[in-house]
Amino acid sequence: MRAAITMNITDILILGRGGQGGVTAARILVSAAMKEGKWGQAMPEFGAERRGAVVRSYARIGMEPVMLHSAIKRADIIMMLTHTILNQVDVMGMAKSRSTKLIINSPAPIKTELPTYWVNANQIAEDLGLVIAGWHVVNTSMLGALSKATGLVKLDSILDSLGEFIRGSVLKQNIEAVRRAFNETEIATETEVIA
Repeated sequence: MRAAITMNITDILILGRGGQGGVTAARILVSAAMKEGKWGQAMPEFGAERRGAVVRSYARIGMEPVMLHSAIKRADIIMMLTHTILNQVDVMGMAKSRSTKLIINSPAPIKTELPTYWVNANQIAEDLGLVIAGWHVVNTSMLGALSKATGLVKLDSILDSLGEFIRGSVLKQNIEAVRRAFNETEIATETEVIA
């Protein structure tokens, strides 16, 4: 007998550029949710992407087993690892509703048609020395921002999960990046716009 698909699932779409760590972010997020007794699933979407191309990763989190295993077309939460892809994608077309939360790495607030939260994760990466071959490592910072903006997973759960995916000397820097992003994430107001 086939299991029924539950409606008690939060769909998360992670948009970034190749090499920014969106796939790892989805895996850390699901691990954090599971530490809280939730169910989850992380999925990458691979094609012929190269470093710098727009890449999608998906996560589903719920209070029951997640039976659906497919790409997320419309999300409850959209997390962008860089604001530079905002003009390359149809964000409203990816949102389940006008209450879908957009969490974005940006140097300043951005006005959108969705509830939009922002943090300057690039600056956090620079301050903490998380720049590799010219690329800002922002995936972990953005998980701190997601925790603050949505409450979907607790900050401590994300911090506890980092060590499963990040090893060596950069673990401490990533822990600090998550904490800083959590504390620095703000909601954009209608009057704050960047081009």
